[in-house]
Order: sequence, then structure tokens, then C-alpha cells
Amino acid sequence: MNRKYAPNIAEIEALANDTRMRLPPEFIEKALEVVIRVENLPNAVFLAEMEIEDPFELTAVYEGIPLAQKTTADQPQSPDTVFLFRRPILDEWASRGDVSLAELVALIIVQQLSHHFNWSKSDIAEIYKWWA
Repeated sequence: MNRKYAPNIAEIEALANDTRMRLPPEFIEKALEVVIRVENLPNAVFLAEMEIEDPFELTAVYEGIPLAQKTTADQPQSPDTVFLFRRPILDEWASRGDVSLAELVALIIVQQLSHHFNWSKSDIAEIYKWWA
């Protein structure tokens, strides 16, 4: 990638959405129900909830009720959402140097969707094979 400027919020969001569409078919419909929001940095509430002081240490957060825990009695206040934080993602990408930005965003999205789908680490390893 030969660029003068770092990828913007819309470009990170496009990479995340592309990842959802490349999931195994049986997961796409439910994954599309999760809103993806990209922000430059996490806000103070997320940092406090995660007990993190440095905003560059938090690349993403899943906020919602995992599918396995949802009931018909649940009255959602807001849709399940994955928040991606652009600046920490770009910092991790630059410091790693061993993956493309698309690969890093895909890994982060799969990890965050694992909370929604209640995937174990072995489930993630199996599902993430589609990327290779």
C-alpha cells in the first residue's frame, strides 16, 4: 500500500463489512444484525469499563447480549454493536508489520463476533480458516 494518508474511518468500516460477508454462510445473517461502528479512539466509558488507561491499548469492544443468552423477554435498548477504534488498530498494524490491514481488521472482527456468537477459541480457529 503506497499512501500519503492513513486509512480513514470509512475504509476501516469497509474492511470490517467485507469480513462479515466472507464468514461461513451459516453465520452471515446473524453477523449482519450486529452494527459496526468505527471511531478514532475509545471513549472514557469504554476505558473505565475495561480498566484500561491508555486508549491506544483498546482496538475494539463488543456491546450487546450474546445470542446464546438472548430470550424473547429481552427488550434491547440498542442493537448489538462492535466498536472498532481506528487509531489503536492503525498503531497495532504499523507495529506488527507482519499482516495487512485487512487481515488485522478481519481478526479483530472475528474476535468481537465471537462474543456475539459465543464462540470458543477453538471455534474461532475453525471459523477463521476461511481467511487463509
